[in-house]
Amino acid sequence: MLRITDARSGEPAEIRRALTRVHAHVPGDDTSALRVLLVADVLARALELSGSPVLLVADPPAELRRRADDLGVRPNETTATRGGQRVLRVTGSGESKPRRPDHADGSGDGSGQGSGDGSDDGSVRADDAEGPDTDITVEVAPVRGTEAPAASGTTLRLALLTHPRRTPATLDATALTEAADTLDHWRTAVAAWATRPSRPVPEPVRQALRAAWEDDLDVRAVLDVLRDVEGAPDVPDGARFETYAYADRLLGLELTRQIGASA
Repeated sequence: MLRITDARSGEPAEIRRALTRVHAHVPGDDTSALRVLLVADVLARALELSGSPVLLVADPPAELRRRADDLGVRPNETTATRGGQRVLRVTGSGESKPRRPDHADGSGDGSGQGSGDGSDDGSVRADDAEGPDTDITVEVAPVRGTEAPAASGTTLRLALLTHPRRTPATLDATALTEAADTLDHWRTAVAAWATRPSRPVPEPVRQALRAAWEDDLDVRAVLDVLRDVEGAPDVPDGARFETYAYADRLLGLELTRQIGASA
């Protein structure tokens, strides 16, 4: 069961299997806002892997949407302002009053007006969910530094995922080069493992992966599990392949991209 820290209380909250609305609040259009969208995307993936149906609400400015698409962030899936037994509001740290994304009320005019109920300031309604115990705030720390313009989507995605979401992420040429090298190495390895007889993901490995992302969405621990699997002498190559493909359902790094590329 996924446990996520509620920024309002500082306490972990258990996310039980039920329809959940992941609502990304991005008042800005910089890379820190992009990181909020990325965390919302990974959170939605984790919930789906746990068997929960998810609706992602994310309607950022056009340029930020383009950058999010480049990162592989799923698009806005509903204009409804209500629905879902649980609402997870993903926001930048310090945003004590997250605001509803433009057009989230279905108006489509970009004015940020309410839905005709008298609430026209764009603030989040307390009755969007069933009660305070179903409404959780997930904070994401800002991004520092300026990433290289030539960084591709998955390279930038990995560079951001390497940092715990509540820790500021520093992006520089070194971080992006390391991310690009890691992606190239893993994709080459996955393509080679794919030629070997298939083997299931070892159950201890599956449990380690799930324990990592279910513990406050600890993506960095997921990456550590993959590194361990790569070097484990007792894991067959076919099982390594299945492990990386399985973990990529959460990570979204296109780790199977090079399969068949040299055929």
